[in-house]
Amino acid sequence: MEKILERFLRYVKVGTASDDKSEECPSTKGQLELGAMLVKEMKEIGITDAGIDNNGYVMGTIPGNNSKIPVIGFIAHLDTSPEMPGDNVRPQIIPNYSGNDIALNKRLGILLSPGDFPELKKYRGQTLITTDGTTLLGADNKAGIAEIMTAAEILLKKSDFERGDVKICFTPDEEIGRGANKFDIEKFGADHAYTIDGGEARSLEYETFNAASVTVTVQGRSIHPGTAKNQMINSIGIAQEFCRMLPQAEKPEHTEGYEGYFHVFDFKGSVDSTVMRILIRDHSEKRFVYRKQTVLEITDWLNNRYGDNVVTTTIRDEYYNMRQKIEPFMHVVKKAEKAIRNCGMEPLITPVRGGTDGAKLSYMGLPCPNIFTGGHNFHGKYEYIPLESMQKAVNVICEIVRLTADSKK
Repeated sequence: MEKILERFLRYVKVGTASDDKSEECPSTKGQLELGAMLVKEMKEIGITDAGIDNNGYVMGTIPGNNSKIPVIGFIAHLDTSPEMPGDNVRPQIIPNYSGNDIALNKRLGILLSPGDFPELKKYRGQTLITTDGTTLLGADNKAGIAEIMTAAEILLKKSDFERGDVKICFTPDEEIGRGANKFDIEKFGADHAYTIDGGEARSLEYETFNAASVTVTVQGRSIHPGTAKNQMINSIGIAQEFCRMLPQAEKPEHTEGYEGYFHVFDFKGSVDSTVMRILIRDHSEKRFVYRKQTVLEITDWLNNRYGDNVVTTTIRDEYYNMRQKIEPFMHVVKKAEKAIRNCGMEPLITPVRGGTDGAKLSYMGLPCPNIFTGGHNFHGKYEYIPLESMQKAVNVICEIVRLTADSKK
């Protein structure tokens, strides 16, 4: 566990928040910095073909000793969410967690409390890694990177079982929906793979949302408020009206499980012009189509009321539910289930209330379910991860490699 911890603490200190306003790949230079660091480390532990391409994709091979055994891969992403500051991360180590409130930041009065997050009580006696209350932690997905790298080092030293080649890849810009856009599957060369990008230890997922992003632009007319009657068109008010016309019970804060949502996550405007961005998510393809149609119908209704082209809406599909692409390859999921059980846990199989690189990769022909990292409360200042859960992820990765060899005996 000391090696996992050392790696993780080193990785989180590199700021790698992605930027959806950039057209570059990767979208931020910090991802290249971390990628170069990983290539150097991979070569030091014996991955001789480690490299990073111009788009920031890091790849390498843990050589096998039996070419008849399928080639499998493990994938994590370099970037962190832009929703919360990711620079100057100052992680705190809480050994032998008591089960009580943790003062993330005494000066700001920020507490990580079991009263708000009851699952904390499950980790009494374990070592927790938390934020200092001013940034996210970066366990999504630097925990996955640390776990893959630690497993790679273990596998390179083990010679007590046969295995095929094991491929590893660290991708850029997953958090802004581009992680698989320039992924070279042929170069990667795996028969199937696993993203190490999930939450609680023992979790396993092969269903994601169908996802789209919506940009709504409202063009107003700014007139001095003293003479505005029948002339002013206040774009802020129309944008607020748009938000109120969305189903109010179908927001992230009111949904769970297979329930989809509309999420207004960015809103900037003035009387003259307002732009807001909305996420559409649903596991059901039928409901996904309905949600996209809903925002278009609201657009039409508001234009009928306020004038043609006052409201302009664009919709961009981001990824689709990978279940239909995974189901023909359920042996990949069953192998991960068995690995989790062999490591002393009962698999927790749930739909991902989000997406992973594995969604797009599965549609590109690389079946790719998702396995836990052990982290909680991603994308915010309350993010934390138990060190023991990271160790369990390393064990599961190694066990999947072993089971892949056993399946061919």
